[in-house]
Amino acid sequence: METDFTPLTSLLGGALIGISAVILLASHGRIAGISGIVSRLLPPSIDRPWLMQGIIFLAGLLFAAPLWTVASGAVPLQLVSENAPLMIIAGLLVGFGSVLGNGCTSGHGVCGISRGSARSIAATATFMATAFGTVFILRHILGG
Repeated sequence: METDFTPLTSLLGGALIGISAVILLASHGRIAGISGIVSRLLPPSIDRPWLMQGIIFLAGLLFAAPLWTVASGAVPLQLVSENAPLMIIAGLLVGFGSVLGNGCTSGHGVCGISRGSARSIAATATFMATAFGTVFILRHILGG
């Protein structure tokens, strides 16, 4: 699988993620960790005082691509594997890793590292090394 690297849109997207994380932390004192936000929306951990904020944050994630399509007139290109069993296994492993690591890439990688959290730096180093290893194995050893 080959992807097109677009430095300008990548930089803009990263800046928007960073700005949104800062705004959420400054305005609500909350970390923009997707797994944490989603877990607080589901039983048994429903966080009633922050329920609407979580729903709005999640809606923003879900409607970003359709809004981009309307604004730009172009559908965002997203390439994923067509191998359904591989995608199911990958999704389960990501979910397990988020629970085991007490957070996800957004919470640890974006918010935790920027706050200098040693736990987030260790978690990010771990999931990045795992991702590098997984891509290497799938592309160069298994040929996927």
